[in-house]
Amino acid sequence: MAAFVKIKPATDVRQIHMTESRRLLQHFLAALAYRTQKALRGAPDSFAEFRVAPTARTPFELVWHMTGVIGYARTFIHGGDFEPPRLPSFADEVARFHDTLAALSQDFGDDLRARITDDQFLQGPLSDAMTHAGQLAMLRRLHGSPVPSENFIFAEVSPGNLGPSQALPAAPDTDWRAEDPPHPPGPRRRR
Repeated sequence: MAAFVKIKPATDVRQIHMTESRRLLQHFLAALAYRTQKALRGAPDSFAEFRVAPTARTPFELVWHMTGVIGYARTFIHGGDFEPPRLPSFADEVARFHDTLAALSQDFGDDLRARITDDQFLQGPLSDAMTHAGQLAMLRRLHGSPVPSENFIFAEVSPGNLGPSQALPAAPDTDWRAEDPPHPPGPRRRR
């Protein structure tokens, strides 16, 4: 497990007001909630502890790490440190992850100081967590339970919904079949 760095309380930086970049960060958190649930929805119970290689994280460990990454981002606003203990169940960890997302989104909406820029939030912890959401989706395929594809441009992503109850796909790929290999990149020609 990665070491967590203690951060001094944010007392020496400028006051941040709700800006367009903060609203975009809140939307990014909502997209992260959506994509995480997309990767987890309908997964078999055995998925939580699926380990693809001896040193690779399980889905449970990935979500636990994602919680830690988002909590770490909050330390750049509140100071202190964040090192969450492992929870007893995968469902508990998924709930804590979504609660931590909601807390960071609230931080972005409040008139709070931050020790890093919005760009640094995006390029650092937020991008890291989104990468792990993609890893969850890839692990689903390796586990034998692939995630159906969709056009995410039309996904119902809302900064007001950071919980585990995310919308179903608004634009699912109607010709997707679990047994088919992935489609090549680029526009898809419907038959």
